[in-house]
Amino acid sequence: MTLKKLWLVFAQTVTVSLAVLFVVQTLRPEWLGAQTAPHVPVAASQAPATSVAPAPGRAPSYADAATRAGPAVVNVFTSKEVKTARHPFMDDPIFRRFFGEMFESTQRATSLGSGVIVNPTGFILTNNHVIEDADEIQIALPDGRTLAARVIGTDPETDLAVVKVETAEALPAIAFGADDDAKVGDVVLAIGNPFGVGQTVTMGIVSALGRTGLGINTFENFIQTDAAINQGNSGGALVDTSGNLVGVNTAILSRTGGSIGIGFAIPASTARQVMDGIIATGSVVRGYIGVQGQEITPELAESFKLPGTNGVLIAGVESKGPADRAGVKPGDILVAVAGKPVADPPAMLNSVAALRPGAKVPLSLKRQGKDLQVEVEIARRPASLQARKQQR
Repeated sequence: MTLKKLWLVFAQTVTVSLAVLFVVQTLRPEWLGAQTAPHVPVAASQAPATSVAPAPGRAPSYADAATRAGPAVVNVFTSKEVKTARHPFMDDPIFRRFFGEMFESTQRATSLGSGVIVNPTGFILTNNHVIEDADEIQIALPDGRTLAARVIGTDPETDLAVVKVETAEALPAIAFGADDDAKVGDVVLAIGNPFGVGQTVTMGIVSALGRTGLGINTFENFIQTDAAINQGNSGGALVDTSGNLVGVNTAILSRTGGSIGIGFAIPASTARQVMDGIIATGSVVRGYIGVQGQEITPELAESFKLPGTNGVLIAGVESKGPADRAGVKPGDILVAVAGKPVADPPAMLNSVAALRPGAKVPLSLKRQGKDLQVEVEIARRPASLQARKQQR
């Protein structure tokens, strides 16, 4: 046998042997006496996960605040008769004079809102626009009872009203908080009856303080919040995390009628002042000096050579009114009332309104670049101004 044939036989033998060894190793490894490592699941080779024990007590919650304030927030249902014209000529006064009764029909319109019980004897604070011109007012308490209410008094200039229900037992009254201590970023809850679905609590923060110039009320000093306020929430409570009243929900800024996170509430301090006046006398007594104020723009400040835009330009003075008798003249710059600086017309209006009629207070003015101080006797704000506000 030649060397070439011997090499070929050897190569074939080795190939066949390796093939047999591979088959035996794969199918019958125990024939070879090999020790294989036991199968270990991947999860078992890892350290077990450590569970996190819950913190002592429950998770952060505002349930206590909602539980405390909720029983004092009520639903307000109103109805009134509305005359509707059924003929296109009803806009013609002559046609209406002779045929009005024939072509007019009367329908009953209903609306809903919210209110806050402020006294155990049945006094309820709500918005004026909720009960305005209502023939019938029904109050639905959280416990399911429905009681008839009567109007004690209204204040259109702050859009507040007080109604009362008669009940033999004490009602749960809300506790007033210190809205003067409120800060931007504070957590607040809005409680009311949105869209008539029943009492609802929403949460947000105080987005801004002292909002004015919105054209909603004559006297504006709103708390702005992003807590959801919707139709039916008007007159409801804005409370702090302890369940104390810090504001009365009044209006929202929205193009759709639903909440977009910009809501406004009347501060509790203002609401309490109005409420106390209405309960005591049926109306609110405010100070009045008889001037028309104008905002000082940068252009006006430059024209009057003022250091800034703070203050109010007196654009008009009521003849023989308190300011006129004190010597105030159009063109004066009102800088302070009773020693309190005024930044703009709304601030002036609020400062004067808070003064007691009959009191004599100093007004700090600037006239032709010179400082001037006069004393004015505060008068009572005329009711006719409130009537004009109602007609707007």
